[in-house]
Amino acid sequence: MDWIKLNARTIATSFLALTLGAGAYHAGGQTLLAQSTSQPESGTSASMQDWWKNAVIYEIYPRSFQDTNGDGIGDLNGITSRLDYLQGLGVDAIWLTPVYPSPDVDFGYDISDYKNIDPQYGTLADFDRLVAEAAKRHIRVIMDMVMNHTSDKHEWFIQARSSRDNPYRDWFVWHDGMGQTSTDKGVPPNNWQSLFGHSAWQWDEKTRQYYYHKFYVQQPDVNWDNPQIHEAFKDIIAFWLKRGVGGFRFDAVTTLYEDPSLADEGVVLGKDGKPVINAYGDPQLDNSKTDNQPGLHPVMQEMRVAADAFNSNKFPGTRVLIGETYMDNIAELAEMYGAPEKPEFHLPMDTQVGFINKLDVTVFRSKLIDVETQIGHNIPLLLFDNHDNPRLDARYGDGIHDTDIERVLSTVLFASRGAALFYYGDEIGMKTTPPARKQDVKDPIGVTGWPKEKGRDGERTPMQWDGSANAGFTKGTPWLPVPPSAATINVEAAKADPKSLLAWYKSLIRLKKTNPAFANGANLMLDTENTKVLSWMRQAPGAAEAVVAVNFTAEPQTVNLAASGAGLQAAHLKTLLKTPGGPVPRSLAAIKLGAYGVYIGEVQ
Repeated sequence: MDWIKLNARTIATSFLALTLGAGAYHAGGQTLLAQSTSQPESGTSASMQDWWKNAVIYEIYPRSFQDTNGDGIGDLNGITSRLDYLQGLGVDAIWLTPVYPSPDVDFGYDISDYKNIDPQYGTLADFDRLVAEAAKRHIRVIMDMVMNHTSDKHEWFIQARSSRDNPYRDWFVWHDGMGQTSTDKGVPPNNWQSLFGHSAWQWDEKTRQYYYHKFYVQQPDVNWDNPQIHEAFKDIIAFWLKRGVGGFRFDAVTTLYEDPSLADEGVVLGKDGKPVINAYGDPQLDNSKTDNQPGLHPVMQEMRVAADAFNSNKFPGTRVLIGETYMDNIAELAEMYGAPEKPEFHLPMDTQVGFINKLDVTVFRSKLIDVETQIGHNIPLLLFDNHDNPRLDARYGDGIHDTDIERVLSTVLFASRGAALFYYGDEIGMKTTPPARKQDVKDPIGVTGWPKEKGRDGERTPMQWDGSANAGFTKGTPWLPVPPSAATINVEAAKADPKSLLAWYKSLIRLKKTNPAFANGANLMLDTENTKVLSWMRQAPGAAEAVVAVNFTAEPQTVNLAASGAGLQAAHLKTLLKTPGGPVPRSLAAIKLGAYGVYIGEVQ
């Protein structure tokens, strides 16, 4: 049966009635038109346990957020100083990319000590203060958990490479080379490649074996076939849970295991039948032997049990597990939630929606239907941006309507069911600003892949707080240059403009938290043959239905959501939020949208 064609009211009420806690804080953003007067329940046991189901999560790249000591690098005290801003935005949790001690080959993702804070970011006392001050504002702190690899400067690996007989030797992945003899190292065990270019095997002369590294040479992969690794990471997780963290985002989690047969990976061929060559000059491989291998799911079941068993009076409620899950299809994403009796991630990232990287209504609709219907009773986590990808302007913008397009994307993000994750600076429309010269590149990916691959510096530039020389980020010299766009694109300028993107974000987030249909309701796609406007309904039992219509084009559009097959009868509308300009529609039969226009209304 085609579920889209069924009566919308019948379908919506048949979905599982989810009790989605909005947390104890309600965003204070000003809507452009009428505001819902409904208020979510807060502070109850149910809302504490379910806070993550409708959560707004804000990713912070600490190095670039706020510097307080003038060294040009952001720090924990800087994040603490900006908590009031985050509270005003309506954030439920902040995810920090790694702040552990690190040689910074991969800017924190090469960890040398999992139970401390890198001095450039502060101290454990500074971290504890951040957690405590965030808790006062009903904001949780989520840590990045990197379990695939350590730094080569971590004590485990220093011990492991000291001798083949060292007790830590089996904590990492070692193999002899092909054709290796007592005098010849041979060649790497197979054709596996680092995601950052060239062979994934590094010869160690002292112990005369190769070690495996899915990422940089300085990031040796740990051996998850060793039970001691399991216990070590459960201990690390407990260390941070005791300090009151609200959960973890698991980095590169699908790469924990490799095919034990060491079989070569397949080479990706182009339309001409020849190997596709990547930015590093290597043949592109299919990752079939080094990604999403058996063993991943039992590990995450272990970690979930450890997190679920943990209780803390410091910050009661669910400790959420978020997965970095770039999956090939919705079925693989669904597996990341685990089974009811063996749960894994609370929120595996749905990158299939956010990284379409083109404004295609048909594809967006298909992917949103997938995540609404193909993950069981689980909760979606949508996102469009992060520290590893060019910002929204570079992937979706046209250089003319970038702000309007970002309103479109944010509406999909916050007006859809489930949790929403966004990246610092998205709320003001920060631009991707890659280095113009190779000598200015900080990210090793850019150094290796230049000029085809310019690295990730362009999406990691300092947060633009105001229009001053360093955008209010630092009194020193910023570690990455502040883009010229900061003169006009900054928080202070946005605060002064009621039509700014920042005002739009605040309004959307408040709507997500205060309107029952958006806080608790299922998604149902409407007008499903339309290739220019994406429309959907949110409906929760006992609540007024709400409709959302988003124009994906630069031309004005009119939609009739009361038309045959749309699933709704002609009705009056109460406008909740719309982009500036144009008439206010009175009926579902004629909703007029300007270029990249958005309309959100409540059905009367």
